[in-house]
Amino acid sequence: MKAIDILHEISGRLAPCGIAGAEREAGLFISEGLDIDPVRLYRDNPDITEEQAIALREMARRRSRREPLQYILGCTDFAGLEISVGPGVLIPRPETELMAEYAVKALSAQGPASGRQRAMVLDLCTGSGCLALALAKAFPDSRVFGVDISETALGYARENARLNGTGNVQFLRGHLFEPLRGSRLFDLIISNPPYIKTSDINGLQPEVRDWEPISALDGGEDGLDFYREIIPSAGRFLRHRGILMLELGAGSAEAVAGMFGREGYGRIQVFKDYAGIKRVIQAEWTR
Repeated sequence: MKAIDILHEISGRLAPCGIAGAEREAGLFISEGLDIDPVRLYRDNPDITEEQAIALREMARRRSRREPLQYILGCTDFAGLEISVGPGVLIPRPETELMAEYAVKALSAQGPASGRQRAMVLDLCTGSGCLALALAKAFPDSRVFGVDISETALGYARENARLNGTGNVQFLRGHLFEPLRGSRLFDLIISNPPYIKTSDINGLQPEVRDWEPISALDGGEDGLDFYREIIPSAGRFLRHRGILMLELGAGSAEAVAGMFGREGYGRIQVFKDYAGIKRVIQAEWTR
């Protein structure tokens, strides 16, 4: 069988399932799943073995059930890192990758503080560890901690640290600040917390609603539960003028900025994502 023949077969199976870009995804299955260069796929139309065809049809079967493409492929790219993902862990989004860029800029602007040589970074709700690992890569002399309540997610995070050769990250299990011990103070605390309103969960795409962990999505009745916990507590773990940076749900920027102001943070800034939505907020601890 030729590669283009199986591509048409797979795209024809996916399109009726409501999957936009079915041919593009079929091409990804072949190029990523079987390690065939996309240019070679279309230029040379190589032969596909029967074993390969069976594997590709199994991928298509899973995708037709609206299982996320990233789960099927087993990984996704994030800030130049290969991030392993699968059932039980949130798939990194481009908006979170954008937040990683803002975090690198913010931490770089701080510079060495009080003669310290190593920045201290904390990533709450770390999930796959993508944010923690991106910052650890950008600042190899830093010490980065990632916290999550899910042991499944932490398994992926630790594996991702191994895959990317990142040795300056430690992952801890617990709810938000609970597993932290001693008098650690951080230069940056970052988090992509659950922020979907509970009532909006059922309206999400099947790939999200039916496959990704609800605990990583559900932010409570108004989507703000985790902000109410993180913002008042973070000051105990931030150095003077340390930064707290959070990803925002659509429409929540004003409410979250108000929480920052009431808790004594200064220099509150909000950044928009690629769609023009206010997606990231950061502030300094000034008390």
